[in-house]
Amino acid sequence: MRLRNLKDKEEIMNNCDFLILDPSKYIGAWQKLFKNNNPIYIEIGMGMGKFIYTQALNNPDINYIGIERYDNVIARAIKKLDKRLDNLYLVRTDARFIDEIFDKEVDKLYLNFSDPWPKKRQINKRLTSPVFLEKYDKIFRNKCDIEFKTDNKNLYIYSIESLSNYGYGLNNVSFDLHNTSEDIVTTEYEDKFVEKGNPIYYLQAYK
Repeated sequence: MRLRNLKDKEEIMNNCDFLILDPSKYIGAWQKLFKNNNPIYIEIGMGMGKFIYTQALNNPDINYIGIERYDNVIARAIKKLDKRLDNLYLVRTDARFIDEIFDKEVDKLYLNFSDPWPKKRQINKRLTSPVFLEKYDKIFRNKCDIEFKTDNKNLYIYSIESLSNYGYGLNNVSFDLHNTSEDIVTTEYEDKFVEKGNPIYYLQAYK
């Protein structure tokens, strides 16, 4: 979905005290930024921020970081947040650099409705490809814990194979999440997919 350009996006971002524009300077020091030793959960590709904001609001004893690479999207997310939460920061960066931002500091990773990159030559861009799984090895603190949701069946099947081949075990594998679970924290895109009757594919992977 293409969004209209926000003319004041730079002003919004520059005046946001919970947006990190240069995250590499915090590598190894994220808990100092949060001023506690609580677990750190990350969402790559947070979109408008509904999911990560709701999680942070509901779980004050967990630190959350939402990652988004598009200025226009992250500025809109900032405008939508109801109030400042002490356990939530937003980061503007590309997922390719995630292992340059965190060093054995992350406890859980959310991959919600990532770009499926459907062409064969794009496989290494998928966030569940071995290229990215290797990066995640460098950011997880003790164990690897990934929660993955998508509406793209091909990406889902690929992800099951890629994660399994990389040594992950799988839990809660669902080909129709909203017909098998309750009290689901959703993203903006997810709400639209569910409204259209599209199945949501979900899994939790651990290593």
